[in-house]
Amino acid sequence: MTINELQNEIIEEFSFFENWMERYEHLIELGKSLPLIDLKNKTDDNIIKGCQSKVWMFAELKKNKLKFTADSDAIITKGIIALLIRVFSNQHPKDILDSEIDFIDRIGLKEHLSPSRANGMVSMIKQIKMYAIAFQTQLN
Repeated sequence: MTINELQNEIIEEFSFFENWMERYEHLIELGKSLPLIDLKNKTDDNIIKGCQSKVWMFAELKKNKLKFTADSDAIITKGIIALLIRVFSNQHPKDILDSEIDFIDRIGLKEHLSPSRANGMVSMIKQIKMYAIAFQTQLN
């Protein structure tokens, strides 16, 4: 699926919930289903700076597509990173760099996060884009 198709799928999925308690519960469930990052990649080098909680993210290039794994010590944050990985994992670096991220605003997530969590989410997206830049450079 393309990045836009995945974003639309998430928007539709979140539209089924009537309130933000249900959406938070869904976010927590998504975090629980996040494929675990390999312990060897859960290092200080892979911690995302700018997050209130600890978030580790690792990316590797497989068949010209980025594959992300991640973990967090906070359950809501783990759900956020699960959504981001769902959208960006198994995508070509150029597609990641060219994408417009609108699902976060369209599901109302940003406005329902504390300022520090919202800043952390921005940091996660920046890190994903930085990985995409690095791997796109390798492909050229």
